[in-house]
Order: sequence, then structure tokens, then C-alpha cells
Amino acid sequence: MCETVGYCHVLPVFFAIHEINQNPKMLPNITLGFNIYEDFFNARINYGVISHIPEQKHRFPFFYRLSPKQEPPHLAIVKLLLHFRWTWIGLAAPDNENGERFRSSFALVAIKKGAVAKVLHAVYSSLLNRKRIKLSDDLVPQGIQPWQKVPFSTCTDSCLPGYAKLTREGAPVCCYDCSRCMEGTISRQEDATHCEKCPDDQQSNKRQDQCVPKIVSFLSYEENLGLILALIASSLSLTTAFILGIFMKYRETPIVKANNRDLTYILLVSLLLSFLTSLLFIGHPKKVTCLLRQSTFSVVFSVAVSSLLAKTVMVVVAFLATKPGSRMRKCLGKTLANSIVLSCSGVQVGICIIWLGISPPFPDSDLHSQPGHILLQCNEGSITMFYSVLGYMGFLAAICFLVAFLARKLPGSFNEAKLITFSMLVFCSVWVSFVPTYLSTKGKYMVAVQIFSILASILGLLGCVFIPKCYIIILKPHLNTKEYLMMKADKAF
Repeated sequence: MCETVGYCHVLPVFFAIHEINQNPKMLPNITLGFNIYEDFFNARINYGVISHIPEQKHRFPFFYRLSPKQEPPHLAIVKLLLHFRWTWIGLAAPDNENGERFRSSFALVAIKKGAVAKVLHAVYSSLLNRKRIKLSDDLVPQGIQPWQKVPFSTCTDSCLPGYAKLTREGAPVCCYDCSRCMEGTISRQEDATHCEKCPDDQQSNKRQDQCVPKIVSFLSYEENLGLILALIASSLSLTTAFILGIFMKYRETPIVKANNRDLTYILLVSLLLSFLTSLLFIGHPKKVTCLLRQSTFSVVFSVAVSSLLAKTVMVVVAFLATKPGSRMRKCLGKTLANSIVLSCSGVQVGICIIWLGISPPFPDSDLHSQPGHILLQCNEGSITMFYSVLGYMGFLAAICFLVAFLARKLPGSFNEAKLITFSMLVFCSVWVSFVPTYLSTKGKYMVAVQIFSILASILGLLGCVFIPKCYIIILKPHLNTKEYLMMKADKAF
């Protein structure tokens, strides 16, 4: 048994501090220390010792060590209190130079570390020769007395991960609001001072406390939109092949002969290939597909429009050749038609070669246009060359439309001009509406708009030019006779 009561009280303190310091899991990186003072059962001595503690340079009841070198007492106290999650600290210091220096340095360190130092100014009374404590009214919350236990936070609960502290204007540091992290930013710990931005290829999750990979997006065959467009393109390709088979089977009939069989075959093959080139726009963008899809479509479609232009010119030449003494009979034949097709489509080939040589298209990824998505697409390289290709197709279509419109009233037995006029009107309407729609969309929807424009314009040519002829060949064979055509020719003249 202890002979001295005070010694029995001190032993548990020794034992507790020793056990805490020996166990690294209880207070990691923290070492507790103590100083023992004899009070002699005298209140004035007790008060004097406590009031002079801040003045001591080398001894302090609590200290915090991260290295063999001991840190300043005020920094040690702040770290120790923050470890126990105390952010409101009451501070008493003597009203002299040492006390003022201690208060200033302690408050500065406390604020930097996220704690709030509530300074209790100690004022000497010359009359009573003792110290009394006066509260700073604008810093201490109402209802809190200097001897009461202060709660963890006097103004705000801890901000959860996904939020950041937002300081209230004119309020103490411990009073703050919790602001939700913006899209694309996160905070992983409580009471974060700011939100961190996620890498460009990642996005924040719903709780804004973790970065997760963005969704990779492109027009694929696995999704409904890509599958539907692929099925439409394939079915139209089969339809075009079926029409080509019909014209080849009935190639000796008057209606097929009257519309220049060679140009008809070239037109149908180019339309068939145009439908198939739309499939290059679907799927994961790769270097080969990015190089081929725009140039291949533009060249093949230019051949189709050039063939229509050649057919229209041949209608005009055929009509002029019927006049007595006309020299236009020399122009009739394959030479003129082939020259038109080769020269008009050759210009487009030259534009595409320049495009691929200067600034070719390449696979690219857009990380910012659509939040939470990485848009895989083909960068067209030179935008000027891209719109030059489209512009030349529009120019050919406009010339073809003008010639067909002027020739629409020629005798019907020779004439495809009315059908070509309407088909070019459909073509121009589709592509005029394509440009603003294309510019207002992003990612896979931009690709879908171009595929739709390709399919719609080609279907317009196929339907306007060839469906009426197939109707006559299959369902009205009596109209597809030499006698019927001669009768119509006589009426026309």
C-alpha cells in the first residue's frame, strides 16, 4: 500500500503514459510527456506555476515528436489537440511580452492547421495583485464559459468526402459550409479544403469521392442505332443489286436501250458501292477506316452524279441530233458519255489525293465535348479539304439539276430529264439540311447524321430514276415495246 496519498495518485499517471507511449497503435507518431510540480496545498502557487508554463522554453507538460529534435510547445499542443479532433481551443496566457508572443504564435499555428484559437486575455489587476480572466466576446460562442468542455465543432458538422469546406464570410474559421464538389472533381477525406480534379480520361462518381474511368462512346454495330443503320444500308444494297439484275436481264428491251445501257450500269454500280461505303462509318474508328470512308464515298458518289449528268447531256444531244442538218449526230455515242464521267469524277479524285497527301483523317478521341464520355471519332484532318469534297459534290449536283431542268420538256420517249430533275432536287435538299445538323451534333450522333444523309440521298436517286422503269419492265411489259415507243415519239413531234 502507498504510504503517501499523492504518490498513489501519480503512479497510475506514470503507468498510463508509459503504456500509451509503448503502444504505437494508440497514438501513432505521438509521445506524451509530463512535468510534476509540488503545490504545497497552496492555490496561489498552483496558479503561478500554470501562468508561467507558456514562458518556459525547454519544458512543457505535453510535447509531440516526429524527429529527435523537439518542436516548439505551441506547435506540439496544436498537433496533439487536432489528433483528438478538437478544433476549438481556449488559450490563457499572462499579460506580458512572453504571453503576447505565445498567444500570437499559437493562434497563427492553430489557424494554419485548421483549428480556431479562442484567446482568453489575462489581465493583471493592480488592486487585487492577482489575475482574472476576461473573454473575447466576438470570438467565443454564446453560452460557452471558460471552464466548460468545448465540443468538437461549434458551428458545422464535418464535411463528408465529396464535399469541401466553404468559409463563411465574416465568421470564425471553425464556422464553414459544406460545398458539393463540382462535376469532374472529388474529395476523398472529411473536411477537405478543396476538391481535386480528375484526370482527363476519368470522371467523378455519383458521391464525388472517387475518380472512375469515363465511358468510351462510338457508333458500333452492337448498339441499336448502329445496327439499324447497318441493316438499312445492307437492304438498300441488295435492292440496288436486284435492280441491276433486272436491267441486265432485260438489256435488249427498248426502254433499257433508250436510256444508254452503259451509263445505267455505271450508275447502278456506283449507287451500290455508295450504300456499302456507309458501313465504313460504323464501328471502332481505325486508321484505315478513317482514311477510306470520306474519300471512298466522295469518289464513288461523284461517279454516280457524273453518270446522271452524262445521261442528261445525252438526252439533250439526242434531241438536237434529230433536227435536219444537225452536226450533233457525231457526238452521239460512248465517247462523250465516258468523257463526262471520267472528267467530272477525276476532279474529285484529285481533290481527295491532295487531302490525303496534305492532312489526312486520323483516329482521335474527344475527352471534353460530352461529360462522362470519351468520344472516339475520326478527325477529318483538314476541315477545308473536307468541305471542298462536299462542295464539289454539291456543284456537280447543281449542274446536273440545271441541265435536267432545262431539258425536262423534251420528247418523253427519249427523256429521263424529269426524273433526274426530281432526284437532284431530293439530293440537294438532303445535303443542304445535312451541314447545319452535322455541325450541331457530336460523337456517334454526328456519324449517324452523315450515314443517314448518304442513305437518304442515294435512295432518292435510286427511287426517282429506276423505280418507274422497273415498274414498266415488270408490271407493264406491253409499254416496253418498240411500237409503243415509236408511237410516243410520233406524238412528241
